[in-house]
Amino acid sequence: MSAMKVDLYERLWLWGASLMIAAFLTAIVVGARLHAVHPPSHVETIDPLRVRTDSEFAQPGVRTAPDGSVLVVAVAEMYRFRPQLIRVPAGQPIRFRMTSPDVLHGFQVVGTNANVMVAPGYVSDFTVTFPHPGEYLVLCNEYCGLAHHQMASRLIVEP
Repeated sequence: MSAMKVDLYERLWLWGASLMIAAFLTAIVVGARLHAVHPPSHVETIDPLRVRTDSEFAQPGVRTAPDGSVLVVAVAEMYRFRPQLIRVPAGQPIRFRMTSPDVLHGFQVVGTNANVMVAPGYVSDFTVTFPHPGEYLVLCNEYCGLAHHQMASRLIVEP
């Protein structure tokens, strides 16, 4: 029976590397606990293969509820937004619900703070108020393919 001989310097390197790994793992765990890092708690998901047949997203558009609230349901897909033209009233909170059936897209209403990432499999939900009437350009700000630069639509805020 032969005992494995480990040189002193090899042992020091092994201990040093082990201590560094332990320190990194401790820093991650302590940092996550102290800063309350956790996954988002209210993420809404959707099967990307069923977006086109989903009861909410199959017919995207602007909907006004009986209480007067306005909901925009939109789909971002290869090189286009559906609907292509969105008309909403000025001075009223507008809730947007968006998803994508294919790849990662962006939805940015240029000149406003409406800017969201639209990921396949997830529903992006945000509310924004457009205080002034006008016509806004809507762009995809996430590279989504060769014709990404052509992915645009319009949003008209009516008085």
